[in-house]
Amino acid sequence: MKFLDEAKIFVKSGDGGAGCVSFRREKFVEFGGPDGGDGGRGGDLVIEAVEGLNTLIDLRYKQHFKADRGAHGQGRNKTGAAGKPTLIKVPVGTQVLDEDKDAVLADMVEVGQRVVLLRGGDGGFGNSHFKTSTNQAPRRADPGWPGGERWIWLRLKLIADAGLIGLPNAGKSTLLAAVTRARPKIGDYPFTTLHPNLGVVYRGGQEFVMADVPGLIEGAHDGAGLGDRFLGHVERCGILLHLIDATADDVVGAYRTVRGELEAYGQGLAEKPELVALNKADALTPELRAEKLAEITEARRAADTSGDSGVYVISGVSGEGLDRVLGHVLEEVSKQRRARQAGPEDAEVEAYHP
Repeated sequence: MKFLDEAKIFVKSGDGGAGCVSFRREKFVEFGGPDGGDGGRGGDLVIEAVEGLNTLIDLRYKQHFKADRGAHGQGRNKTGAAGKPTLIKVPVGTQVLDEDKDAVLADMVEVGQRVVLLRGGDGGFGNSHFKTSTNQAPRRADPGWPGGERWIWLRLKLIADAGLIGLPNAGKSTLLAAVTRARPKIGDYPFTTLHPNLGVVYRGGQEFVMADVPGLIEGAHDGAGLGDRFLGHVERCGILLHLIDATADDVVGAYRTVRGELEAYGQGLAEKPELVALNKADALTPELRAEKLAEITEARRAADTSGDSGVYVISGVSGEGLDRVLGHVLEEVSKQRRARQAGPEDAEVEAYHP
């Protein structure tokens, strides 16, 4: 299945049905009067977050969604049937944006969450609605109100507890395959990963979701390489695991490049908790390993990004150091889960000032 994390679609809610002009015509009933019914209400355009979806590929082949219009009113004061709503199912983590991508209309972050994006138009009044003591035979009926319509963008941001970041070929896919049952494509060339991958890590009777995104290069926030398109998938991650290729000539430069792209992208990525790990340690001699570890530790201490200047030494191939670093990731994930479960009632309430 092809991964698609962005789609543009046209949505329209149903128009309201027209009211009816009718008069009661029945034997032995004199002056029956108006009996035109109202039109039915148009269907709503609803978006729902559901389980079992992890891509927007279905919206590649169907881009127009229109709800049913309401039925017209009829004689004998019959109100038209309401139009059926149209339901668009999207993966959890989908954001709904306006056509210019300037405003977020809805953020679907929970399974079962429903948002009425466009309300159906109201039905028009039939002539019986306008009957008064001075106007006992009205011949007026209103048309139904039109529904709303617009173009919108759907952007999927995967919901994961931890995110893997780093330069291309830093070993992110290898690590994901080593600690989860995910099977991402692995190759000895840059940009092997062309779309995000998810895997579930099981440790100590607990589990958390880890996301692997395509590698970043300098200028990614301006569109270089695969650009910043996939950075949105780590916006919802609670912690970032920054992998650095220990066999690279300049490990400090690799670290600073990725940190610079996170800061340039914004959206709070640079402020997220971060663990730094020198990967591919199995390919280094003990002397070279100690030298590179000292370099990156000093650079991280100078940056002081999270208050923890420690650097982990791991190998996705041999498994060295994986238990230790994953234990720290799980500890941070568990702490954030407990904070969410505490609820807003435990947080300090800020007074409202109009």
